[in-house]
Amino acid sequence: MVKPKVFVTRFIPEKGYELIRDSCKVDLWTDELPPSREDLLQHVHGVDGLLCLLTDKIDVEVLDAAGPNLKVISNFAVGFDNIDIHAATARKIPVGNTPDVLTDATADFAFALMLSVGRRLIEGERYVRNGQWKTWHPMHLLGIEMKGATLGLVGFGRIGKAVARRALGFDMRVIYYDPTETETHSDLKATSVDFEMLLKESDIISLHTPLTAKTHHLIDSRALSKMKPTAVLINTARGPIVDPDALYEALKSNHIFGAGLDVTEPEPLPTDSPLLTLDNILIMPHLGSASITARDNMAWMAARNLIAGVKGERLPNCVNPQVYSR
Repeated sequence: MVKPKVFVTRFIPEKGYELIRDSCKVDLWTDELPPSREDLLQHVHGVDGLLCLLTDKIDVEVLDAAGPNLKVISNFAVGFDNIDIHAATARKIPVGNTPDVLTDATADFAFALMLSVGRRLIEGERYVRNGQWKTWHPMHLLGIEMKGATLGLVGFGRIGKAVARRALGFDMRVIYYDPTETETHSDLKATSVDFEMLLKESDIISLHTPLTAKTHHLIDSRALSKMKPTAVLINTARGPIVDPDALYEALKSNHIFGAGLDVTEPEPLPTDSPLLTLDNILIMPHLGSASITARDNMAWMAARNLIAGVKGERLPNCVNPQVYSR
């Protein structure tokens, strides 16, 4: 029996790759950097399935290059803004993602950023390494405490709720803005508010909303101007939700206390970005799901989506289930 041909755009953990290798003929992109546009268009030609990452833009041109054999697109991520879902659906191609498995890892990382920025851990570490630590001083590197602080969550899906649960252990007041969330959550002691109130009342704002046309640059100069001068902004969602130029001005002028970014616009952030000249920002290279457990489970889930798709079976996790009713 001839195995279906699939293109996998990067090394993934063995837990998932082994499943794919056993069921498919694999074309694996082995470079550390993602395939170029030209390489992507070449390697998708004639494949039955595609396993891609957020760094791979899957649009009409790629679908055309793949041709009529393409039966499934499996995204190694929860988000799927890198894929033209409308175009895939029009061609009856199911698109899979990896929800739930990275929720706790990302929520943990959001809190790691809150604590690091709020208590100025990176600044303190540089202070020591640069030989500036001469004595203990009552006014050096003062930060903000978590206990009693108001945590504002923009987006109250799986990850937002997981962050709210962690906030309970810090005795934080939790408010959230999410127009799509209609249920009450008394167990999380979280209160729904409008966006303006969240901006004004939050000591820490943590972003957990998908990137859409409405959320693109949601945190702009106007939004930043309404935040407290002692506020911290955390982004573990998508880089373009925050206007980087507006954030730079807010941080440079100390209009807000600090920021912690796991995602940026663009990504990766250029080394000449003005944000990298500031001390009151912590920027990570998209590590929110970078735990061994989370990445193993992402690989396994992405592999299962891919294999189900090339077999003509329903994807375990499909973001466009309407393809099955068309």
